[in-house]
Amino acid sequence: MIGRLRGTLVSKQPPWLLVDVGGVGYEVEAPMSTIFDLPATGKEVILLTHHAVKEDSVALYGFLHESERALFRSLLKVSGIGAKIALAVLSGVSTGDFARLVQAGDVVALTKIPGIGKKTAERIVVELRDRVEGLEHVRLPGQPAAGVPMDAAGEATVALQQLGYKPAEVTRLVQKVAADGDSAEAIIRKALRAALGG
Repeated sequence: MIGRLRGTLVSKQPPWLLVDVGGVGYEVEAPMSTIFDLPATGKEVILLTHHAVKEDSVALYGFLHESERALFRSLLKVSGIGAKIALAVLSGVSTGDFARLVQAGDVVALTKIPGIGKKTAERIVVELRDRVEGLEHVRLPGQPAAGVPMDAAGEATVALQQLGYKPAEVTRLVQKVAADGDSAEAIIRKALRAALGG
C-alpha cells in the first residue's frame, strides 16, 4: 500500500494532481482543502495518501494533513458514502467545521454539501459523532496557482463542477464572489463558503 508520496508537483488540475517521485508520475485525487495549500508547480510536495484498490480500479487520494486523511477514511466507512462524496465534504468544509456540524447534529448544513441528502447526513451524524473529536488543523492561506491555462474564474468554474455542483449554480456562485485579481483558489474558497451559506 502507498501511504505517503514525496516528490515534485508537476501539475494541478483540480481535483487531480500529478506528482513526480523518482521519475514515476503518480496521479492523485485531492480535496480542495489540500489543493488550496499546495506549493507552486515545480516545487517539492509531501502528501499523505489513501490507496484504494477495487476489483475494477486503483485510486490514490492525497492529503496535506493527517486530520483530512483520517476524516476521509472515516467518511468511507459510512454506508452510502464513496470517495467522490468524501472528497466533496473535505472540499466544502474544514475538518474542524465538519466536526462541529456533526457533533451539533446539524443535518441541514450537511445537506448543503454536494452529494449529501438528508438520510446520508443523518447517517453521518449517527455514525461519526464519536469519531470526529480532535479533527482540527490550522488552514494556511491559499496560494495562487502557477501556469494556469485559463483565467482564474474559468479554472474555478471547472473545479467546482468537478466537485459535483450543477453548472448553473457554479456560474451563479462564481459571478457572485469573484473579484478582480482573485486567484482560482480564492474564488473557489469564497464560492464554497457562499454555497454553504457562510
